[in-house]
Amino acid sequence: MIKERLFTPGPVPLPPQVIKALGQQIIHHRTPEFTNIFLQTREKLQKLFNTDRDVLMFASSGTGAMEASIVNFFSENDKVLVINAGKFGERWRDLAKTFRLQVIDYQIEWGRTYDKDKVSEIVKNNPDLKGILVQHSETSTTTLHDLQFLSQISSSLEDCLLVVDGITSVGVYKVFPQEIGIDILVTGSQKALMLPPGLSILYYSEKAEKRLEKSNLPKYYFSVKAESKKQAKGQTAYTPAINLIIALNESLNLILEEGLDNLEKRHSILAQMTREAMKEIGLKLLSESPSNSATGVFTPEGIDADKFRKDLLKIGIRVAGGQDHLKGKIIRIAHMGYFDYLDMIEVISAIEIALYKNGYKVDLGKGVKKAQEIYINSV
Repeated sequence: MIKERLFTPGPVPLPPQVIKALGQQIIHHRTPEFTNIFLQTREKLQKLFNTDRDVLMFASSGTGAMEASIVNFFSENDKVLVINAGKFGERWRDLAKTFRLQVIDYQIEWGRTYDKDKVSEIVKNNPDLKGILVQHSETSTTTLHDLQFLSQISSSLEDCLLVVDGITSVGVYKVFPQEIGIDILVTGSQKALMLPPGLSILYYSEKAEKRLEKSNLPKYYFSVKAESKKQAKGQTAYTPAINLIIALNESLNLILEEGLDNLEKRHSILAQMTREAMKEIGLKLLSESPSNSATGVFTPEGIDADKFRKDLLKIGIRVAGGQDHLKGKIIRIAHMGYFDYLDMIEVISAIEIALYKNGYKVDLGKGVKKAQEIYINSV
């Protein structure tokens, strides 16, 4: 018997409390019982974001909230800068083009972050920018982008919104939009929030709220105005993802009980254990600005990454592969959400075994020892 262990950057493993909540008999959403749970969940999301402003829930994947960010706060021909450094940066670009925005597509080599001088030059030449669209944690390349600099840039312009995909950073980092200066922040359920896919979340600032009346793009299901009015009263404009919201209430209990400082520290240590172990056994990291959400690593020359993933699965470990031109070249190891320190020891050990079986010269236990040392010195 082989027990499969999930180390993909979404979906991620579910805590028992979440599984229990998902397994309950469904309740009707137009009831006081659901309204009470909805308002509790909304209040906990505000604590997660350290805000008293609207935090909306949509029955969709994270991409739904990304689309809501475009159609509610922009108008046709608005000019936006897209920080395009991976598969999900491409998604911002494609969404913006779909709704006929003018897109400045700042393409960056996968695994790198943006150049501050380049961004400053673009902004200088385009003072009429209406938005900067970026991933905080670009999952396809396991890269972290600095938000503070982009916030300074957007706030220096008269009417420019900083729009952030935090789908794999919220719940890993303390992403406090009002403190950072984020105008629109979106996230999704199947990452560090430790839920199945199907729920997306959107925060918007006071600055962004002023755009709601100006936007001329079509919107119906993803209408922020309609949802804000309903959700303030504990309901949704359309049928909600009932059991996912009930389960989110439970997962937020776990997150808030751990404490956001401890949560961020745990993810930092998990990521450091993984990255340093990979380097210790001679593997090259993908990202020059690595995220604590997941680690991307190149397999050795002569070892196809997709075949290597199958070898890992034979011993019970499922990791993700590369996308587009990185397919067959990298593996991506998640450490966001319901993971602890022994989980990382487990996946590192399995990678060593699979490398050894593929003829790669590795001292078994070398990466594990490095991870153990980091844990001992950090916890």
